[in-house]
Amino acid sequence: MPDSDRLLTVAQAAELLGTTERFPRRLIAERRIRFTRLGETGKRGHVRIPESALREFIAAGLVEPITAPHPGRAA
Repeated sequence: MPDSDRLLTVAQAAELLGTTERFPRRLIAERRIRFTRLGETGKRGHVRIPESALREFIAAGLVEPITAPHPGRAA
């Protein structure tokens, strides 16, 4: 993890995604996003999401627009 990579709380991640806290928590539970657990091993501690992991998740879901005109459609 780069030194400049901020560790975000679940609330901060939800705010960046424009969702409730439930969505980033589900991503963590399903191991669909990288995260860091702070505190003792094996115990439920504080969870932080690297900002880069959130950006990677967003980029992976990015759908590019179609630039070629559709046949049969008027421009």
